Amino acid sequence: MKYRKLGASDLSVSEISLGSWLTYGVGVEHDAAKACLARAFELGINFIDTANVYGRGAAETVLGELLADRPRDSYVLATKVFFPMSDTDKGLSKAQIAKQIDASLKRLRTDHVDLYQCHRSATETPLQETMEALSEVVRSGKARYIGFSEWSPEQIAAAFALPGVERFVSSQPQYSLLHRRPEQKVIPLCAANGVSQIVWSPLAQGVLTGKYRPGAQPPADSRAVSDSMGSMMQTWLRPEILAAVQTLKPIAEEAGCSLAQFSLAWVLREPNVASAIVGASRPDQLDENAAATDLQVDPALFAKAEGLVADVRRAA
Repeated sequence: MKYRKLGASDLSVSEISLGSWLTYGVGVEHDAAKACLARAFELGINFIDTANVYGRGAAETVLGELLADRPRDSYVLATKVFFPMSDTDKGLSKAQIAKQIDASLKRLRTDHVDLYQCHRSATETPLQETMEALSEVVRSGKARYIGFSEWSPEQIAAAFALPGVERFVSSQPQYSLLHRRPEQKVIPLCAANGVSQIVWSPLAQGVLTGKYRPGAQPPADSRAVSDSMGSMMQTWLRPEILAAVQTLKPIAEEAGCSLAQFSLAWVLREPNVASAIVGASRPDQLDENAAATDLQVDPALFAKAEGLVADVRRAA
């Protein structure tokens, strides 16, 4: 496993990180989650990403239990705040941030997280209030650094411009061969301001593994057929998208790797990306994904792949 510096922080994070969206505490059994986390550490993955809203606290609770016996300095732990935890508990107000960080730390069984992220932006709360609240989280020792997910370039720039507050070190966008929007403005803006990308859905929720074929039923053990994990990926399962992805397989074969590994290596080709978050319900999935960190792929193959999927558009 290779590691990259996370923005203007002193954190060194594995190029492949383990996420917990739709998986731990929700769609994956406890023993499987335990096996996946153990395998992640064996592979050198040191970066674990979660959020308070994943399973309404369930993912944090599972991770807190599974991480309890490991030295706290042996892994980098990130969580998030924004989405509703109840009918009244949501958003990025000073009161909510103060309440939710304490609740997350209790579930995670730790006195601090390494990275505390705004899961989205909250237009109903003044940015100054949010940034001051996040700064207090850092200054109280409950988080080492702060980040954001899916903020607009205008919101990011506004946060950079505020004086007297803690600086963001990470951005968590969706980014993959099939979703390249962050390249337009977010990545350049972040790169110029000491902020790295932590990419979610680098495999387009599994579509870029090539296991979903146009006109065929999804594999019986795949996320697409899971009641708890498949609802968010239906917009990727359009025949034209699946057909385009199949054309990428010969390119991955030429590169000497699986399509999943090729797709992760494509994400990691971007210097501003610190880590690509993968989900796993089985340890062998991590074995395959982690191998992407060692690939040396001819940039011409990446360019060819980009051309083949350039016109693919996800359903709204």
